[in-house]
Amino acid sequence: MANPIMAKATAVWLVDNTMLTFKQIADFCGLHELEVQGIADGDVAAGVKGFDPIANNQLTQEEIDKGLNDPLYKLQLKYNAAAEGEQTRRGPRYTPLSKRQDRPASILWLVKFHPELSDGQISKLVGTTKPTINAIRERTHWNIQNIQPIDPVALGLCKQSELDAAVQKANAKKAKEGDVMSDDERRKLVSTEQSLGGEPEPKIPSAISGLEAFSLSETPEEDKEDDSLLVDADSLFNLPDAPSEDEEEK
Repeated sequence: MANPIMAKATAVWLVDNTMLTFKQIADFCGLHELEVQGIADGDVAAGVKGFDPIANNQLTQEEIDKGLNDPLYKLQLKYNAAAEGEQTRRGPRYTPLSKRQDRPASILWLVKFHPELSDGQISKLVGTTKPTINAIRERTHWNIQNIQPIDPVALGLCKQSELDAAVQKANAKKAKEGDVMSDDERRKLVSTEQSLGGEPEPKIPSAISGLEAFSLSETPEEDKEDDSLLVDADSLFNLPDAPSEDEEEK
């Protein structure tokens, strides 16, 4: 059930002006029963002015009378034809003023790294308009030379789960239409766990490993038999003693 506007102020008015139970007021206003009890005790919503639901076309006196006669009766919000469809209204995402200047950078990032996303998906992710997306996609934006691509998740314009869901939906639609994905697009679909669990790629042989074919002998037995190639390390350090000064004078 939909809640009335200014629910806490409405609860204050009902507590002060009716004999409805805390449970009835809590169910009607979308609050907890203990919170309504706190309003009655003065511990909650202190200083909040009551909001009359009857005068503001949210509740009727007949509905209050039904609640007074039956403590188990749940009050029903008055039907308002003007508010029909307000709950399901869809529109662009609201972006705070402090982050609106970051939207072009996030749009450029999405266009560059996720070209499979449609303009409508980008518009929902970062809360922008399609003309702005087209201007950045076609590089006709007035400030395109100074825009650097930045991840919208890092900027706080959308959640990572929302971005992943949009990318998966776009890829599923693309696969259904029969479009062939490039290697770069296919690589984006592989998760980190899948990439780490895959088979290792073949490595290029190093230069040292290639020198094994150029050894002096073909078999280890020939190396052992050819002692002429071996040099005693001690013989290199057993040099003759230097001549003394008397011998140099002679």
